[in-house]
Amino acid sequence: MTATVTTPRATGLDASTPASSFARHRTGVVLVGALALLILGAFLIGGGTWPGSLTVDLTGPLGHVSDWIIDNRDTHPLFLYFFGHISNAVVLSVRGVYLVLLAAGWAGVTVAAGLIAWRVAGVRLALTAVAAFILCALLGMWVPTMQTLALMVVAVLASVILGALLGLAAGLSDRVFRSLRPVLDTMQVMPAFAYLLPVVLVFGIGVPAAVLATVVYAAPPMARLTALGLRDADAGVMEAAASLGATGRQRLLTARLPLARKELLLGLNQTIMMALSMAVIASVIGAGGLGDRVYQALASVDVGAALAAGIPIVLLAVVLDRVTAAAGKRIGTTAPQTGPAWSGWAVVVAGTVGAAVVARLVSKPTWPDAWTVGIAEPVNEAVGWMTDHLYSGVPVIGGTADWAAHFTTWILDPVRDGLQWLPWWALLLLVAVLAMVIGTWRTTLTAVLAMAAIGVLGVWDPALNTLSQVLAGVAVTLVIGFAVGIAASRSERVERLLRPVLDVFQTMPQFVYLIPVVALFGVGRAPAVAAAVIYALPAVVRITTQGMNGVDPVVMESSRSLGATGMQQLRKVQLPLARPALLLAVNQGVVLVLAVVVIGGLVGGGALGYDVVFGLAQGDLATGLVAGAAIVCLGLMLDRVTQPTQRRTEKGA
Repeated sequence: MTATVTTPRATGLDASTPASSFARHRTGVVLVGALALLILGAFLIGGGTWPGSLTVDLTGPLGHVSDWIIDNRDTHPLFLYFFGHISNAVVLSVRGVYLVLLAAGWAGVTVAAGLIAWRVAGVRLALTAVAAFILCALLGMWVPTMQTLALMVVAVLASVILGALLGLAAGLSDRVFRSLRPVLDTMQVMPAFAYLLPVVLVFGIGVPAAVLATVVYAAPPMARLTALGLRDADAGVMEAAASLGATGRQRLLTARLPLARKELLLGLNQTIMMALSMAVIASVIGAGGLGDRVYQALASVDVGAALAAGIPIVLLAVVLDRVTAAAGKRIGTTAPQTGPAWSGWAVVVAGTVGAAVVARLVSKPTWPDAWTVGIAEPVNEAVGWMTDHLYSGVPVIGGTADWAAHFTTWILDPVRDGLQWLPWWALLLLVAVLAMVIGTWRTTLTAVLAMAAIGVLGVWDPALNTLSQVLAGVAVTLVIGFAVGIAASRSERVERLLRPVLDVFQTMPQFVYLIPVVALFGVGRAPAVAAAVIYALPAVVRITTQGMNGVDPVVMESSRSLGATGMQQLRKVQLPLARPALLLAVNQGVVLVLAVVVIGGLVGGGALGYDVVFGLAQGDLATGLVAGAAIVCLGLMLDRVTQPTQRRTEKGA
């Protein structure tokens, strides 16, 4: 193979032009310009927090909107004939699914779960599904589990339909794709709490608001992956279908959709996981089920009851994730067919009905109370022991409460005070520099405008408080995550040991992470950060491990043959070549930490999360909606300053 030499003319850019010089010295030019602006701003603008003259008070307008909605919710045609019908349809759908689950009884539902898992994923996962549902019943959580499952079925079905339609439009139309992409990007970085208040205002507290908030939160992954699968369809196959005279509809049904099956099933998997996470969080607005049990237990600091309801949530998440993921892996395989495709599903239906009928004839369909195992009391006793022996007063190392206090005093407070001490224009300049170094002018403009919007909304100081918690949580997450990920990439044994732990932690809904941190650390900002770190660690570890393992073995062997030690290979070869994956790990760590830090408002995290919770509890649209908008802006800014463009990533790699 002959090497190709790229000349300045071939690239269209002369190496001596100012543009090429700026491209090569981009970081230095940006830093020098920022320093000049910093010095100039110190003389012309001075210091201080965000000026009140640049804020917009939305209390009055939002208050009027809230009052109008409340006054007209029962009389206006928009609510009577549109939102009212949607609300009724949601209630009837959830109630219908719930009644079907109750009619099937514990035996019918458990057998159905096992048979469905067997049909799409194999015997091993079928046994896992059966064991998971039986364990839910043993914990005395069968009815709440069925309530959550009923809400999940309706929410996932609606999310899949909405996401598939949006993805279909975006996959077939470049204009729709360009219009929809920024919306999906924004929704992807929005923490779950930001969705709650608007739907509560329109639909009130209850199941309709919970289902619709879940649909809005869970539909974007389906839309994005559907569009991706349709747009990435093999061009050769599509051209062959067109040459055979197939119409656009025929090409869609016979070529595009079959080729996108894996992306569609991955979208279903992600939608299910996000819907379950949101269904639990939506217990704050009356979703009921397992999430409500966790929320009530957290409110009373009953860790045992919270854990008893949290375990079934994790089991549901694990089963749903494993089954859909396994089904996706089986697509495209050449497994032998032993009969008609419908025969397996006929076995599922017959087995479910038979189990339900037998259970009704033998005993009542609900799980017998005598078969339940109470874990709340032993767990609370263990928590009491930990509180007495680990919470404080431990010799030399101190207790968990001491660690939380030290973390707050030495890290959270200085970071928060430092951010609030910086002049507002200096912070905007810092955001611009970070975005410009890692991205483009467009991402820089988006990040600066998002940060400025927080000041305009009048929540500058609370947002910086939230930002300090996010920065502290991300720093801890990256230190631990990179270290564990590198260790896993260099040892197959460590990777095998970590895999099941990461799988379980990555499928746990955000809400569940608050349970152990409240038991160990009490309430406050430090526990909120601890929960965020635990939630974000699996993704960072997994991405880091994959990035390090993805380094070309030929390059590694070459460096080894040149006498490089293991540490030299790590610093000089693996880390530079894995830079795109490490940057992705940073980005995902930031987004995931922000999501839980906001929820940490429920356990004393304060700042924007507390404002959202207060707005939900008091029906204060102005406070809750402004805080939610600020959270969205903060997430958008953090996403932009940690997400390099493809061009920058390839250049750095």
